[in-house]
Amino acid sequence: MRVLIVQSKTELGALWARHLERLQATVTVVETGDDALVLLQKQSFDVIVLDLVLREGSALTVADFANFNQPRANVVFVTDTTFFSDGSIFSHSANARAFVETGTPPSDLAAIVHHYGNSASRDGRAAGAF
Repeated sequence: MRVLIVQSKTELGALWARHLERLQATVTVVETGDDALVLLQKQSFDVIVLDLVLREGSALTVADFANFNQPRANVVFVTDTTFFSDGSIFSHSANARAFVETGTPPSDLAAIVHHYGNSASRDGRAAGAF
């Protein structure tokens, strides 16, 4: 399972990555939306963990580009704000699969990501299987 984490807070992205690596995921961490867009042009991912509020770039742009370029990649949005707390993120992002708080325990986030990564692989929908 290949996972892209887009998280402006370096330490938090690294923490999430360690938990996912324990579940045998191959993880790439970037801090900006622009870095994520570059990677999405070069590599395939099963799951994208995407902070809704990035310091640089737009999370919705990243999700939209992923939906266009890698339509089988599942997006797990995380946030520490109340934006989209009504669940409307699922209307704005066709590839959104989950929406959780940034403070979610890393092991719980890893379990969510693992679920969506494995379900994509079981369904033959891995990001590389266009």
